[in-house]
Amino acid sequence: MPEVLSKNSKAAAETVPQAAGRQLPRPGRLLFILEMANNHGGSLEHGLSIVREMGAVARRFPEFDFGLKFQYRDLDTFIHPAYRDRMDIKYVKRFSQTRLSEEDFLALKATAEREGFLSICTPFDEPSVDRIAEQGFAVAKIASCSFTDWPLLERVAHTRMPVVASTAGATLDEIDRVVSFFEHREIPLVLMHCVAQYPTAPSDLKLGQIDLFRARYPHVTVGYSTHEPPDTTDAIQIAIAKGALVFEKHVDLATSDHAPNGYSATPEQVEHWLAAARGACAMVGTTDARTAADAEELSSLHALRRGVFARRPLGAGDRIAAEDLYLAFPATVGQITANRLSKYSELYAQTAIETDAPLLDTSIRVIDTRDRVYEIVQRVKAFLEAGHVAVPRKVELELSHHYGLERFDEVGATMITVVNREYCKKLIVLLPGQSHPEQYHLLKEETFHVVHGSIDLSLNGVGVQCQVGDVVTVERGVRHAFSSQIGAVIEEISSTHARDDSYYVDEAIGRNSSRKTRLTYWL
Repeated sequence: MPEVLSKNSKAAAETVPQAAGRQLPRPGRLLFILEMANNHGGSLEHGLSIVREMGAVARRFPEFDFGLKFQYRDLDTFIHPAYRDRMDIKYVKRFSQTRLSEEDFLALKATAEREGFLSICTPFDEPSVDRIAEQGFAVAKIASCSFTDWPLLERVAHTRMPVVASTAGATLDEIDRVVSFFEHREIPLVLMHCVAQYPTAPSDLKLGQIDLFRARYPHVTVGYSTHEPPDTTDAIQIAIAKGALVFEKHVDLATSDHAPNGYSATPEQVEHWLAAARGACAMVGTTDARTAADAEELSSLHALRRGVFARRPLGAGDRIAAEDLYLAFPATVGQITANRLSKYSELYAQTAIETDAPLLDTSIRVIDTRDRVYEIVQRVKAFLEAGHVAVPRKVELELSHHYGLERFDEVGATMITVVNREYCKKLIVLLPGQSHPEQYHLLKEETFHVVHGSIDLSLNGVGVQCQVGDVVTVERGVRHAFSSQIGAVIEEISSTHARDDSYYVDEAIGRNSSRKTRLTYWL
């Protein structure tokens, strides 16, 4: 790309350091850019009226930020000399008949800033870029027709001003290159979905492009530049719901001798448009965190849930197992419902509870073990990684907490079932300091192969110390217990494992139906 930066523009770039690095929009805010374009009609007074009346509308929406946008063309160089008098050419006529002096534009800019607007301008040529930099505009807008005007983009980039760029007609390859151009120069960029039809029919709005831009350019702010008929409000609501953060609309005033064009909104239409945006924001709500349900919503949900009832009499202090409960509709006020039950929930009776009585918040205590289980799993994963033990994905993990999770670090183990057919392979993980209580099997025979760490193994009361590489077979009916001071990973190879084939010497363990927590998705 050619070097097109003049001495003038280098000096101009030094006048806008306060704009460099500005985040658009501000965090937590939406930015609405009201585009005057040539709607001032070449009249300073009409332009000032537009600014003031739009300012009055903007102040009624304090939750939003606003910019007022102008367009600059250096007409003496922008239009070819041979065409300057060709009023038969639509845009030559429009640009020529709506010319304003530099003093007029400065008056409009000063009024816009007094009204609280961020000053924004679209330059269509290099001298205009220099002008907006010299005059201290906060943001440069790139029109769709200039989206790949590389000499213009180079000049804009040298000002270091934040950029809002419309994309009508651009290909994805062109958009990729423009995004890369500004990102590599660390210039804040807002990418505006835009359709260059004036006005744009609802069927041609292509609002799905907002989703495309947000997915393809996750580090770029995405907005929507509108050209639909000014009474239309559906599009702004859809755009907000799709996550656009910056919005642009052409604005004008109707007077006795001037009627706005088919895509420019009057103050009344802008207010209606902004009210629709406000409503959309209320409907969308926050996207940063899950919103809490209110009391009415929670009451409605509770009324439709199944309540938890006692299947048998329960005494104060009893641990309540799944077989002690049943679920039925309806639930009474204050009753525990099925939604409170999970494999991570431990229930204890605080008072005596009769058969068929509801379990109430006041009669039981619920302990959620999810965080404790998650913490254990993370330690198991780290121990496996430290031992360079490869584990297949999507295998079931089982935490054995024989005397409860609170004693897992003392008595417990982690079982990972790799395969269980006529043959079975498991990985048994003992974290440092853990022990597994004495048990025996009647159906299966198993062989232990220590692949990491070491264990102290007891076979019918006889101690054996096993190191990495040791292999020991445990025959049917042999009582065995094991522990490890430094932790261990044991490869257990056996005949088919049956869930009811573990007989503990401490019969209290066998009676504890809640001694295992099984997880399928843990890697």
